[in-house]
Order: sequence, then C-alpha cells, then structure tokens
Amino acid sequence: MKHCFYNESVGFFYNNSRKELTTYWRTKDILVVALGLTVSLIVLLTNLLVIAAIIINRRFHYPIYYLLGNLAAADLFAGIAYMFLMFHTGPRTAELSLKTWFIRQSLLDTSLTASVVNLLAIAVERHQTVLTMQLHSKMSNQRVMILIFCIWATALLLGLIPSYGWHCLCALEECSSMAPLYSRSYLTFWAISNLLVFLLMAVVYAHIFIYVKRKMGRMSAHTSFHPRYRETVVGLVKTVTIILGCGVTTVFPWGLGSQQCSLGGWGHCSLPLGVVGSPQRSLCTPGLGGH
Repeated sequence: MKHCFYNESVGFFYNNSRKELTTYWRTKDILVVALGLTVSLIVLLTNLLVIAAIIINRRFHYPIYYLLGNLAAADLFAGIAYMFLMFHTGPRTAELSLKTWFIRQSLLDTSLTASVVNLLAIAVERHQTVLTMQLHSKMSNQRVMILIFCIWATALLLGLIPSYGWHCLCALEECSSMAPLYSRSYLTFWAISNLLVFLLMAVVYAHIFIYVKRKMGRMSAHTSFHPRYRETVVGLVKTVTIILGCGVTTVFPWGLGSQQCSLGGWGHCSLPLGVVGSPQRSLCTPGLGGH
C-alpha cells in the first residue's frame, strides 16, 4: 500500500526534488515581483477595455469578436493568476500549504490552456468563413456560447487534474524537478496536449493560406470576378494575418514565462516576456474592426 504525504510541507517536496527554495528576499526578487504586479495590472486593464468594447459596440457582435472577447477573458484570467503568483512566490513559496500551491499552479495552467484552445477555435471559425467566402460566420449565438463553455471546461479540466489525483504526493519518485508536487507524467501530458492543439491550429491556418493563394491565382487568371469578391478575399486574409500574428506569436513566450516563474526558476524568469503578450493581443482587436 502506498504511503501518501498529504501532511508534509511544500519544502519537503522541493527538497525531495532537489529544488532550491529561497528563504529571504533578494533585490532581484523584489524587482521581479514589482514588475510582475505592474504588468498584471496592465493586462487586467487592457483586457477589460477589450471586453467592454465588444459588448458596447454593435459592429463587434459577430462570432469572431465573441471568440476574441473570450480570448481577452482568458488573458484577464491570466492576469489574475499572475497577480496571485506574485503574492505567493519567492520566499513565500515555502510558507504555502499544499492546497494553495496547487491553486497557484492550476490558475496558471488553466489560463494558458484557455488561451491556446481559444486560438484554435478562432482558427476553425476563420477557416469556415474563408471556405464560404464570408467575412463573418453564420454561427448562431447559442453555438458560440456552447463553444466558449467547452473551451473553459477543457481548460479547467486540464488545470484541475493535478489537484484531484494526478500528482506525486503518493509517489515521490514520480515528482518532477520543475514542479515538485506535480507528476512528471502529468506535465508531459499537459505539454503534449497544448502542443497538439497548437500544431492543429497551425495546420488550419496553413490550409487557409494555401486555399486563399489558389483562389487569388484563379482570380488573376480570370477577369470576370466581381471586385467585391476580391475585396472579401483580401479582407479575410488581413483578418487571418492579424489574428495569427497577434495571437499565436504571443502564446509561446506566455507559456515560457508562466512555467519559468511559477516553478521557481527565478534565475531564468521570463514573466514579463510572457505576460506582455496579452496587451499586444488586446491592441489587435481594434485593428480587426475594419475587417
């Protein structure tokens, strides 16, 4: 019968994984926390503005903007998660209960997964509109809400799994050196799951660009196409490019930042690089207004 260590401290698991825990505040620790809190506040403000703009502006009442609004909500959630991290990191990590440590990690994992899955949903929505040559999907509001619900259900499931059993509290030999309370198998599963979603999204966007390139080639060979048809195609390409550039390129540093900082890697902490992707995505939403 396995012996579980539910009554041990966080420090016990860090020592088991040979993970260093700082016991005093260093200058760089204070600077990182101050910068992290500042950027988190910016993330909260910018994404609240995006969500408010989508709700108020009737021009944004289409499926693509609802999904972009949900992406902003995921980033807003990430800002809250990073703020929670800043108040429970550094020397404070050793003082955390096991429950608080799991909450800290689950918030970060859930926010990143929600962003990645939401980007996939946006890619699929754009794929549908490109194939039907429409700027906006005909998807009903009810279907959009169901899709958004599924996105968050998936993110919460992946984020909460460790707290409800997929950890190493009963198998110390399975503890990860990166996250001392997480099982190595879970971290592998989480990383591969997000990578597969990202690769699937890349395939969808690749098909969009190939399809549009062929369409443009046919249009250039025939002069009988209506100008509005060409404008629609160009508009779709612009929208896809903006989403791809502002969304996909900011998730990779986001993931790196969350894992390096949340797992105690202060010497290689890239939190500012990761969190700054959220305001960058927020600034892209107004740019889609004309598309």
